[in-house]
Amino acid sequence: MDALLLDPVRAHADGLLAFDRARGRAHEADPELLAGADLVVDGMFGIGGRAGLSGPAAELADAAHDLLTVAVDVPSGVDADTGAAGEAAVRADVTVTFGAVKAGTVLGPGAELCGELRLVDLGLELPATGAHLLEAADVRAVLPRPGAADDKYTRGVVGLAAGSEQYAGAGVLATGSAVHGGAGMVRYVGLAPDPVRARFPEVVVHPDSRPHDVRVQAWVVGPGLGTDDTAMALLADVLSTDVPVIADADAITLIARTPRLIRGRSAPTVITPHDREFERIAGKPGPDRLAAARRAARDLGATVLLKGNATVVAAPDGTAYVNPTGTPWLATAGSGDVLSGLIGALLAGALDAEQRQRRVGRAARAVGREGGELEVERHAGGQHALGHARTDVERRGMCGDLRDGGGGPVARIAHRRGEDVIDGVRRRRRIARDDRQAALRVGRARAVGGDLAGVGGRQAEREVIERDRVAARAQRPLDGGVGDLGGELEHEARTRCGAGDVRLERDVKRRRQRTFAPMPRSFASDRCCVS
Repeated sequence: MDALLLDPVRAHADGLLAFDRARGRAHEADPELLAGADLVVDGMFGIGGRAGLSGPAAELADAAHDLLTVAVDVPSGVDADTGAAGEAAVRADVTVTFGAVKAGTVLGPGAELCGELRLVDLGLELPATGAHLLEAADVRAVLPRPGAADDKYTRGVVGLAAGSEQYAGAGVLATGSAVHGGAGMVRYVGLAPDPVRARFPEVVVHPDSRPHDVRVQAWVVGPGLGTDDTAMALLADVLSTDVPVIADADAITLIARTPRLIRGRSAPTVITPHDREFERIAGKPGPDRLAAARRAARDLGATVLLKGNATVVAAPDGTAYVNPTGTPWLATAGSGDVLSGLIGALLAGALDAEQRQRRVGRAARAVGREGGELEVERHAGGQHALGHARTDVERRGMCGDLRDGGGGPVARIAHRRGEDVIDGVRRRRRIARDDRQAALRVGRARAVGGDLAGVGGRQAEREVIERDRVAARAQRPLDGGVGDLGGELEHEARTRCGAGDVRLERDVKRRRQRTFAPMPRSFASDRCCVS
């Protein structure tokens, strides 16, 4: 094990001493010493390093390019806050980061240079952050799911102002995405109705209507719309409504000419630019894409979804989310139109989704309390078990309360815990039923054991009477051993019965101890991204 020191004078003295005790060898930075290494651990610069490397550090990074490399916290040469990297930077196969995921490990060039990202939780008390890394569970928790009482209107009605004679396909793609994205009904008021009507007969087409005349819960505007005066008039009509609007493609180009169209809207507005569209409306994103999206959202008063290898979604209040699942295969014509239709469907169903989440929260709270009561009844024999059951009730109720409060990472986690509670109660009910059956078996065994004891006693008594009768006839007394023998037979029968009871009770007790092990007292939130 060899350590290559960029500046031996600044090396940590205690660290060098520990390394020497581990029989490590320290050297000055010489790229040739990396030849033939089985593993390279990059710890040249940490979260305080800047983008790019120079001098000996750049030479070491170049020498390690084709070697198996593990980076500590962040690859050297990558800005931990932005993901920016200069011409020279370490390319890691695995990056082990500590405490929380750094924005630079999931954004920009840094996301690619990190390789596989591993988070090690050190148990640190970290400050609150406005940036969050999305995971599949986060998205799954907020997707609306239709309930038994839902109909096409309560699931959300979305309107589309998309497509034109030249770009009719964009309108078809956006409409199809809304149809398959969960909307209960889709209405179309774009400039190319015939292709939409032919492809999706379930879509209601309004060829001569204005947006204010069509009842919807959200609008999609922009894909393939064009940038002429007709398109501008249609965009202005859509943005003057009081429902959420998702604006994409040509709508962003038109908004860049007249930003006042979205500033100050009372209803939510979402824009979904790629880099060149973003430049038209808010300037170049630059290396810090997270800050750029936040700045544009604050300035325009709209939610900004900045497309890229990692998608950044920023709200006007500064809250931001990073979706790291992007792929270069999405960089193709039409994918943005599909995204717009899907977002429109979700916006149209947002209110009903929130109401459903509250219903789920109330149900989880009620079921949690019922499960806690079952535990109290089942464990009433011990104060510790009783306290545990009460704590379970309170925690499950809290899960439901948090879920009832609306969205947010903690509420989503509470929602998942509420679903776990429902499954747990059902499982515990099955276990309780099994316990009742086991108790019945114990009772039957005891009854059978008692019968056996009675039979043994009666048999012993008959044998004593018979022996006494024989002794009397022979006129030679017995020494009482026959009576003792009968008593011993009866005692042995009862002892065996009691032992059987004890074994059965012990088996049931062990089973309960295995089944009702205490549940964890707390739950932890998912990973978050610290900017």
